[in-house]
Amino acid sequence: MRAMVLDKQGKRPELRQVDTPQPGEGQVRLRVRACGICRTDLHVLDGELTEPKLPLVMGHQIVGVVDQLGPGVDGLAEGDRVGVPWLGGSCGQCECCRTGRENLCREAAYTGYTRDGGFAEYCLADPRFCFEIPAGYPDLQAAPLLCAGLIGYRSYRMATAEPEMLSAEDRQLLPRPWRKRLGLYGFGSAAHILCQVAIADGREIYAFTRPGDTDAQDFARGLGVVWAGGSDEQPDVPLDAAIIFAPVGELVPVALRAVERGGVVVCGGIHMSEIPAMPYDILWQERVVRSVANLTRRDGAESLQAASEAGVQTTVHTYPLEQTPQALDDLREGRFSGSAVIVGPVDASGRAPDVE
Repeated sequence: MRAMVLDKQGKRPELRQVDTPQPGEGQVRLRVRACGICRTDLHVLDGELTEPKLPLVMGHQIVGVVDQLGPGVDGLAEGDRVGVPWLGGSCGQCECCRTGRENLCREAAYTGYTRDGGFAEYCLADPRFCFEIPAGYPDLQAAPLLCAGLIGYRSYRMATAEPEMLSAEDRQLLPRPWRKRLGLYGFGSAAHILCQVAIADGREIYAFTRPGDTDAQDFARGLGVVWAGGSDEQPDVPLDAAIIFAPVGELVPVALRAVERGGVVVCGGIHMSEIPAMPYDILWQERVVRSVANLTRRDGAESLQAASEAGVQTTVHTYPLEQTPQALDDLREGRFSGSAVIVGPVDASGRAPDVE
């Protein structure tokens, strides 16, 4: 089979002919139909995530069709269309796994990082971490939901959660929707999905882009945000919460200054540059800064349902498998709005098949 292989961090992956993987105990093999590109792929490529399996096939927003079952697999059949996310497996036995926090498992496996991913014609997956794709989503539109959508949704749950210390009576007095004004810093793949879910929930979205990126700001306005501007600007009203998708630590104090007392700032990326020193007064008044780590299977099921109910439409830019390095460069340089998706498999002529 053909696969994009990364031999060393900091180098471009190369298209190669490699052995087609065979499923072992408790594994399924997928024929890859599409695989989204994520900023996490850049963190792996650039060495900001420091412990990849090498050589490695990256890619962790996989839409594929089950074409072979390993021994002991239940619940899936050949021909099923499924999605595979970043979290590719966990031990199932530790305290985190037993308490619904498998995203924090110390023995977790990660698709396209500690195990080969979807920038290939075939890949292996743990059926426990394969999600049914909503019927209304073609392969290309479904792929970005499997990381950008999932991590965005987990970040959204954290940003809009009700205060923990209120009495039941006080909770009844909270305005609905709670934390209505939500800021999104970095308006890329995750934000363009999440804003549609949040707007459907009745929230007002404030989109913050790179300063001067009017194309991204126009893209955000086209999706229904109430305000769009650079991250060096502030809207006229305080935010109730903010999610930072851009991997820029300097945005943490910026977002804290933008949120109201009691507000929450959620760092939605797996990697972020150093957060600068900041005065305590912008954190005081019970403002909260928290991070998001990976996802759970509950996040997967709920986020895909929420996207379907909200009628989320993903904006995608497609690349054939051999152009994966170009797609990564385009993501790094912000040359498109929405999501990039690798279409596969690619035949010898370089032509991609029809995609559902």
